[in-house]
Amino acid sequence: MGRLLASIQKSFGKKLVRIHAWNAWLVALLAITGLILLGGFWREVLGEVRVWIRWVHIIGGLALLVPVIYYLFLASKHWKQIREKPAQKMNVILVMILLIGWIVSGILLWLLRQVGPTIANTALFVHDLLTWIGLPYIIYHSITRTAWLKDPKKRSIKLQPDTNVAQTTAPAGSTTVIKPNRTATPQEATPFYTRRAFLRTAIGVGLAISVGPTFLRWLGSSLTSGGSWEEVAASNPNKMIPNPTPLSDSKPPIGGGAQGEFRVYTVTPIPSFDNSNWSFTIDGLVDKPQTWNWEQFLKIKRKVQVSDFHCVTGWSVYKNTWEGIPLLDFLSMAGVKPEAKTIKFYSGDGVYTDSITLEQAQLKDIMVALLHDGNIIPADLGGPVRLVIPKMYAYKSVKWLNRIELIAEDHTGYWELRGYDKDAWLPDNLS
Repeated sequence: MGRLLASIQKSFGKKLVRIHAWNAWLVALLAITGLILLGGFWREVLGEVRVWIRWVHIIGGLALLVPVIYYLFLASKHWKQIREKPAQKMNVILVMILLIGWIVSGILLWLLRQVGPTIANTALFVHDLLTWIGLPYIIYHSITRTAWLKDPKKRSIKLQPDTNVAQTTAPAGSTTVIKPNRTATPQEATPFYTRRAFLRTAIGVGLAISVGPTFLRWLGSSLTSGGSWEEVAASNPNKMIPNPTPLSDSKPPIGGGAQGEFRVYTVTPIPSFDNSNWSFTIDGLVDKPQTWNWEQFLKIKRKVQVSDFHCVTGWSVYKNTWEGIPLLDFLSMAGVKPEAKTIKFYSGDGVYTDSITLEQAQLKDIMVALLHDGNIIPADLGGPVRLVIPKMYAYKSVKWLNRIELIAEDHTGYWELRGYDKDAWLPDNLS
């Protein structure tokens, strides 16, 4: 083992430079792919490509293990080199905490089905927190440290392979010259204000300006409850009149109030509706196609249920109290023709669709919801009306739902065309 470790630690300085370079490229890859996956704009622009980007992000995260493990073999020697430099020691500790935290939380998110929602929710928060705090620092560190290690006047770690002298071979017949390695004297040291120092400062300031406000917005949304009912109602662009009157089980909500925070994902700009441009239709292979305006829709008998809400990206909101019309009630009102096999759902954004089979539709908790915890559903969460399928991942629960069509053929939904599972059943530990 000692020989193996000595072999790995040979040419220690050069290997440390390589590790920083690998780390810089991998972090850059993860930063770009992660921000693309987070940004709503890219969801529509990239479409199916986004699924492959997700896999690139996962593979890149696993690849980050390589430089981390490689460094662990060099760590003992590196620690000796910097034993008199507390600032460098603290830097190493911080970088390793960030990298290991990213890797572990990312793996837990990848294994969502196995670890369950509680662990996955915590892992997602940690992953995001490390990203907003650590990403600017890691990028800054990787860029500046790689350049620093290449500067022989600045590094204390030499690129020569573990010797205290550097030997140069003169031409045949002449004397071999031995030159001891040394650290630059104060007179030879690089001045404090240099082009490289300016670039480092500019990179740091630029990252703080560009990432800081986004981090503060994320932190605020993660640590607050989303605002009062009055604030939500005031910010909701939908102007449906009148508001639905909650049933007694909705307000106060029998679920006790939702636990967790919804994240707003959309493939189009968030639409808004009022009484003049909203209607709800059930048609296709039914005996009695029907269309309701808002006032008529509010007269349909509603029920209340409590269920959890799980996104395939790893977050969950628990104990939601939904009030609305069970899907089975709509099917009963319209009458389903024998040749119908599939129920297709349309979003009011004019783009998003999804479907379930008639057999899947027999679940009694599938609901066309108007209220959440006794309040109207705001536009960013899919209101005025959205679908809720508690036993499937949330991409099946179509937002801004305004049409249900019974069809004879199969239908592949928006995200399923882009690589998601058509049967989006939750694993046993979630359902």
